Amino acid sequence: MSVLSEKHDLEKVPESSPFPVDGDDRDAEFGGTEARRKLERKLLWKVDLRMSIMIFIYILNYIDRNNAGAARLRGFEADLNLKGQEFATLLSILYVGYIIMQIPSFVGALLTRFFLGFVEAAFFPGALFLLSKWYKKNELGLRTAILYCGNIISNAFGALMASGILSGMQGKLGHAAWRWLFYIEGALTIAIAALAIFVLPDFPTNTRWLSPEERALAIRRMEEDAGVGDEEQTEGQGSGLWLAITDIKVWWLSLALTSQVVALSFNAFFPTLSATLGYSTTVSLLLCAPPFAFTVIVSAFLSHHSDKVGERFYHIAASFGVGILGFIIAVSTMNTAARYVSLFLMAQSYAGFIVLYAWISNTFPRPPSKRAVVLALINAFSQLGNIAGSYVAKSCPLNMV
Repeated sequence: MSVLSEKHDLEKVPESSPFPVDGDDRDAEFGGTEARRKLERKLLWKVDLRMSIMIFIYILNYIDRNNAGAARLRGFEADLNLKGQEFATLLSILYVGYIIMQIPSFVGALLTRFFLGFVEAAFFPGALFLLSKWYKKNELGLRTAILYCGNIISNAFGALMASGILSGMQGKLGHAAWRWLFYIEGALTIAIAALAIFVLPDFPTNTRWLSPEERALAIRRMEEDAGVGDEEQTEGQGSGLWLAITDIKVWWLSLALTSQVVALSFNAFFPTLSATLGYSTTVSLLLCAPPFAFTVIVSAFLSHHSDKVGERFYHIAASFGVGILGFIIAVSTMNTAARYVSLFLMAQSYAGFIVLYAWISNTFPRPPSKRAVVLALINAFSQLGNIAGSYVAKSCPLNMV
């Protein structure tokens, strides 16, 4: 049976549960149904507040990844004497473990982005895994959307930030403006990461800032959602790996995510696409912000509605369909207004991408060892799309105009 035909079954909460059906009995240890509701709201508020730092990490994570696109507009390629496909290789090296020897300055840039990708590899699958340890299925889509909005916001905020740095820091202390872009954005990332060590929660069973009652409720919520508790599942990581690689759904969803990563590869060249509208460098960077601000709103709505109605596939397909329309408009006309509208339609494809991530998390709730491997495996496999996408986007008609 295909993944698509199973979409409703994948998200159903198991019918069998180790807990009593009667709500009052089930909530007795928390003081009854109403008391539990209040405690649950308080718990979610505390967890949401601490988890929110991951949004800032993700914003800076993608600002660091994508700042090469903005630097390209201010002499980055010329200063490093990049030719042909070297800029595309510089983008793709973030996602792979190889270095192509060209000229010394190119090697330095390659090494920097290679190690940037190396240390960032665990962040997103780790973030998804952490969310899945705290939130139920009907809460996960919106939280995944809020987290991934950090990526989308980075495209808007990063462009605004880059426009200020690139226009005002040229020649300061003898350095080119694009170098200051990397210095300043890198320093911000390090500062937020250090703060996150003390803010982020661990798992419900060992987070110290929860009261005993809140900890019991956090554990109970996840047990009720999956029909079994994490602590009852003792499979080792080897078993989790085997369960993951032998599940056909893992490979179907890996292929689906990878395909969409290729489709979204225009993101790394978004300042270049904006520049084709014919405005100055600063204005081109500023024009990058509205499409992604719009995408944040669309993503929040689509994810919330998907959670509310308990459906993923058609929400994903609708967003991707609108994105395809944006691509068609962009390659069919040179009209400035139409091309700028196409950037909005293309950017909102991220809304469907976010719902796809939530679908993946919902599809593999237990056992924990399998879930951890699945999230890492699918995310790692999808990075093949970034490798190919750097070259696909470089050679596409939108970037050649």
